[in-house]
Amino acid sequence: MKVFRELWGSLFRKPHPAILRNREIFQDFDQSLPLSHYDFVVFDTELTGLNKRKDEIVSIGAVRIRNLHIELSSSFYELIRPVTLESTDSTLIHRITPDQLRNARPPEEVLPDFIDFCGNALLVGHFVGIDMTFLNRTCKKTLGGHILNPSVDTMRLARGYIEGRGVYSYGHTDQSISYRLEDLSSRFDLPRFKPHNALEDAMQTAYLFLFFLKKLKKGGIKTLKQLYQAGRIWRLM
Repeated sequence: MKVFRELWGSLFRKPHPAILRNREIFQDFDQSLPLSHYDFVVFDTELTGLNKRKDEIVSIGAVRIRNLHIELSSSFYELIRPVTLESTDSTLIHRITPDQLRNARPPEEVLPDFIDFCGNALLVGHFVGIDMTFLNRTCKKTLGGHILNPSVDTMRLARGYIEGRGVYSYGHTDQSISYRLEDLSSRFDLPRFKPHNALEDAMQTAYLFLFFLKKLKKGGIKTLKQLYQAGRIWRLM
């Protein structure tokens, strides 16, 4: 009955002003412009678990990329108070305790600030589908709508790049390669940040993303539309 009431309420809730602003921004979105034209917000979330029906976001962190450079002065990080304040197995990973969350703001207060921080930027994440699923589920539940920012997955870029090089060089791909964020950062000798902290993971992902953008530029990929096709293009190189 509780789930039904929440679903019914979300269907008829008037969208939050942040959701309406977001819809207006992306009403006519052009993918044909050079990559340097776009802002990117690289983000990460920490969760109580991976169950899409019951688990919740407990922190969100993000950094901005403008003119293909990380803006260290422009970042976002907040703890988010979940409905259920109790320790879970994930607490051992991200080390965010119920005591820390007790005084945090709820998602209906934090997420409008995050949406406005993102503005017209594209969202970037590592295995970004998980983060987008929880983000949009929470936005729908608390703000009355999904956000429309297009997203880019650095894991997908990594697979396209590594598998494409493997096929080109050896005629096959190495199935033992790990696509975890930490392992890819070590593989490409990138600066290292503390794992399982939303802001630190966002920064780690930002460096990985810029690494791929440099490779993309050398491969002649210059527009956002070409970026979305990068996996297929790399396989042909």
